[in-house]
Amino acid sequence: MNLNHVFVCGHPALDFAATLRARRSTRFEMFVTPDRLNAWYLESGLVDTITPGDEDDVRAAVTVREASYRLITDRRLGEEFDREALAVLNRAARELPVTPQLTPAGRHTDATPAQALATVARQTVELLSGPDMPLLKECGNPECTRVYIDRSRGMRRQWCGMESCGNKYKAAAYRARKKTATAGTAS
Repeated sequence: MNLNHVFVCGHPALDFAATLRARRSTRFEMFVTPDRLNAWYLESGLVDTITPGDEDDVRAAVTVREASYRLITDRRLGEEFDREALAVLNRAARELPVTPQLTPAGRHTDATPAQALATVARQTVELLSGPDMPLLKECGNPECTRVYIDRSRGMRRQWCGMESCGNKYKAAAYRARKKTATAGTAS
């Protein structure tokens, strides 16, 4: 599986929750090392520089990510929030967040992994209590569990991203139709 971090969900909290891929089938963990976790924080644009992390930072991030995913799913399905997941997210959101600094070159954000995680937790709180909640949808690819914000006209978007899921799913459906058509003419 591709180890590149993907940002297609329309919100950092959703992209963070999507770092455990294919939850219903062969689960694929993106945060396998502290370096991979820090790479996500950097690639997401959350921070410009980050201090080295450790395994405790990875465990904390995975715990918050799983709580976030549970809460996102609860809200998307119109269910009550899971109390344990709520406690995990709120505890993380209370920690010291990333603080941007103004420098002669412009804005610069240096942080620790704990500060970056607190910031993602706060972004999740904002998402789950904000106006974009009715726009949340799960990807139409049965193997994908990414949740994204659908801002398309008429909310007709089906995939988290065309490159990541849409093209693959459409190509597979086309091959299946061609195979069926070929089998039908051969009889």
